[in-house]
Amino acid sequence: MATEAEAPVRVLRAGSDGLLVEVADLDEALALFAALREDPPAGVRELVPAARTVLVRFDPALTTVGELAEDLAGRRPRGTSAAEGPLVEVPVCYDGADLEEVARLVGLAPAEVVRRHTASPWTVAFTGFAPGFAYLAGGDPALDVPRRSEPRTSIPAGSVGLAGPFSGVYPRASPGGWQLVGRTGLTMWDLRRDEPALLAPGTRVRFVDAGVDALVASGSAARPDTAGVVATRALEVLAPGALSVVVDLGRPDRATQGVARSGAVDRGALLRADRLVGNPAGAAGLEVAGGGLQVRARGDLVVAVTGAPAPLTRLTAAGEDEPAHDLPFALDDGDELQLGTPARGMLTYLAVRGGVAGDGVLGSLSGDVLSGVGPPPLRAGTVVALADAYAASVAGAPEPGPPLPAPGEVVVVDVLLGPRDDWFTAEAVAAFLADDWTVTPRSNRVGLRLDGGRPLERARTDELPSEGTVPGSVQVPPNGRPVVFTADHPVTGGYPVVACVARHHLDRVGQVPVGGRIRFRAVP
Repeated sequence: MATEAEAPVRVLRAGSDGLLVEVADLDEALALFAALREDPPAGVRELVPAARTVLVRFDPALTTVGELAEDLAGRRPRGTSAAEGPLVEVPVCYDGADLEEVARLVGLAPAEVVRRHTASPWTVAFTGFAPGFAYLAGGDPALDVPRRSEPRTSIPAGSVGLAGPFSGVYPRASPGGWQLVGRTGLTMWDLRRDEPALLAPGTRVRFVDAGVDALVASGSAARPDTAGVVATRALEVLAPGALSVVVDLGRPDRATQGVARSGAVDRGALLRADRLVGNPAGAAGLEVAGGGLQVRARGDLVVAVTGAPAPLTRLTAAGEDEPAHDLPFALDDGDELQLGTPARGMLTYLAVRGGVAGDGVLGSLSGDVLSGVGPPPLRAGTVVALADAYAASVAGAPEPGPPLPAPGEVVVVDVLLGPRDDWFTAEAVAAFLADDWTVTPRSNRVGLRLDGGRPLERARTDELPSEGTVPGSVQVPPNGRPVVFTADHPVTGGYPVVACVARHHLDRVGQVPVGGRIRFRAVP
């Protein structure tokens, strides 16, 4: 009879360009990751190790799902002990909101939970979820606790948590479902350091019960503000609307570092805007959620607006008019442009000939609202510096995008079931595909939170070890309400993914406004 270590590798579909390789345990996952990194199959772009899996992202132009799955299924990983890394002490104030609940779950007094959490070093097994977030393994088995039944929408930076056999420290304020036992003032992720992440795989970590002294910060994770410099060609932000950010095509293939792709949610709309003003594909522009942006031109500019059709008002010395969407138009020095609330869609894109200027962070100018990488969201008074205009000609014909939904309308979105549809009952999968799901106001660039359908019941109720996720993953927390990950999603997660949005519908799903309804359709 085969032992668990000899069990066959399991290969699961994870969207249009991802495969999730499941093995027996953490040691095998890390061994498989090392083997794939040393000898990657053709077409592989990115590898994301996790507790019992390795997420393999590939280029469909260079390999097929069948060829890659056959290669991965034939791998026979064998666990190996990682070399001991340096020891980092993390001072903690053990006053976490869930400390009493953790104590109840494990049948210990809160003081004994703290003693066991600090008794011996943990080791960084892998990183993910967000830049600087390390999954720490090797702690006391008695502290194995489930995630919260419903994740919090915001957990403060420095929060120390437990989930399953792991412990971790949140590098910045972000959503999360871990049980919080304390806080630290250490900075987990700082782009000013040569190695931004304080905790790298193999690092040993000892938690120290330091009381309130643990909250003394040791530096801050500064973010280069690309949009706040003095420039002769620029857009001055008079009002930012609900959420406006600088975007380009993002940071692909950095998930191993815990860095999501980010960038424009509706990539097609940004590309159209760039073509209209003569920019190279993916030059940085502005993404505006729900309208409300007001800007003033510094210098003579050529701009274009695409995506959700927000009403446009141009204020000039001669009066005001209403420029058209999907066509380039001029803003002279001192002119103002106002974007109203779009009747359809959610995200509007503003491109300026020349594009946003700046060096970027990790190869991109995009601002990631979950991780904090890149420039922060625009605010009143921000000056968005622009690069010199390119020599290419601007487009002379309109280039409208696809029709966008209005609140209340139903949008059909193609999905590929899996990788964890088998964690749900057959009735739940059928309800997922049959019901209409409404986008709630709690949605943002991280994910669309859905309601309105029947809660999805699990066939398995045990904890899913954290594993890699792809854009468009439809993750289902214990409350049964799906969340569709968008551009700034966490790169790993611990709730099962019932399906992934097909690549050709990622732009479409990102444009569904609050109150819009989604009907998922399974495709092969």
